[in-house]
Amino acid sequence: MLSIDRSIIDAIVAHARRDHPDEACGVVAGLVGSETPTRHIPMDNAARSMTFYEFDSMEHLRVWREMDDRDEEPVVIYHSHTATEAYPSRTDVSFAGEPGAHYLLVSTREPDSEEIRSFRIVDGVVTEEPVRVVEAGVDPHAVQSYMFGQSPATVDYECSGR
Repeated sequence: MLSIDRSIIDAIVAHARRDHPDEACGVVAGLVGSETPTRHIPMDNAARSMTFYEFDSMEHLRVWREMDDRDEEPVVIYHSHTATEAYPSRTDVSFAGEPGAHYLLVSTREPDSEEIRSFRIVDGVVTEEPVRVVEAGVDPHAVQSYMFGQSPATVDYECSGR
């Protein structure tokens, strides 16, 4: 089961809405071995595609090095689907390279709602898991969002209608 703070889910959904109609992608880091996602890191979809996402290689390297320096790991790897359900595509499965991570998908195909689902993907096997959204389960001062190579420089994480 993925337990994740409401503020992080809201930030992921806002990122997905902001990048729509292109797929959005990013990581939520947590301390190694903790299974607790605490630091939201929206990333640039280098593919700039409505049907595919790809981390920018330099940003990917920088983020993974930073996590290493902070004794963190990718607890959640997320991306959005803009026209289909929140379920991993064959391409998503083939690129899933972090067997310990939760793969969170957000579907933004409906303008007034979103579908959020989480999966474990290990050796090509997809297993859906429950998502438990917790209110203020993480100290709000410990939750951080970072932007790398994204514009605008100021990000509005408010979701319309919330």
